[in-house]
Amino acid sequence: MPQFTKEDVCYLKHGERQIMARVFKPEGAGPFPAYVDLHGGAWNNGDLNDRTGLGEYLAQRGYVMVTLNFRHAADGYPTTLADINYGIRWTKAHAKELKVNPAQVAVGGASSGGHLAMLVAMRPNDPRYAAIPCQGCDDPSVRGVFMMWPVINPLSRYRNAIRRSAEPNPPQFSVGMKEKHDTYWHTEAEMAEGNPMLILEKGEKVVMPPAVWLQGRPDQTHDYHDPDSDFPGNEPERFVSNYRKAGGDIEIAYFDNAARNTDVTHAPVHAFIQKHVK
Repeated sequence: MPQFTKEDVCYLKHGERQIMARVFKPEGAGPFPAYVDLHGGAWNNGDLNDRTGLGEYLAQRGYVMVTLNFRHAADGYPTTLADINYGIRWTKAHAKELKVNPAQVAVGGASSGGHLAMLVAMRPNDPRYAAIPCQGCDDPSVRGVFMMWPVINPLSRYRNAIRRSAEPNPPQFSVGMKEKHDTYWHTEAEMAEGNPMLILEKGEKVVMPPAVWLQGRPDQTHDYHDPDSDFPGNEPERFVSNYRKAGGDIEIAYFDNAARNTDVTHAPVHAFIQKHVK
């Protein structure tokens, strides 16, 4: 396979606190299409190391991947979105050294990272999300959003985890999940506000780039039915239906959940960039 480089860089500082990105770059002069990647971890955990497999896969095929760390956990919503919005603008502003074509940038992520990718793409000019100034960094728009098993509805997942944790043999994902939501989101009102599912259902005017939802099965953490909704299907189908009704272009694809974070899930990201970004 073609060679690539991997480098950790500080893309943002909050006081003395450095926020890092890991940049995977193909060999060659470029410029190349870019994919800004966001790790998962229930808005509390996760880091750059989680995304190495995808970064290497894309760089070997001629794409730059910029995977971001960001404030999370007790920093709380919406600080994460401010960092990511800045990270997209930073990627474009540093296009030359990153070997990126600034007109060819998409965003995506896994689990809570998928939620964050859709939310930052929907609201590129939200003053809370665009709050960090950056000289020459003025374009937070993206060409597409690729979501891998996203937690698209933080409120329904919160309530689902609470219900499931009360079962005689609760599933592993539900243990401690309430506390993670409480740490990051603070209130159910915030879970409802920073919520792509409910944003569409209340008719908020948002940007809707071409999108893909890639969902493993079985996956009770992300692929469940919300009993508080009248929609008959699970959350992935509900969101796809809402996105299309609002005029957006979105696809959904399923895979065997045992193949998560392998070439089975890397290849669709590659195909998405080829179709919508390159």
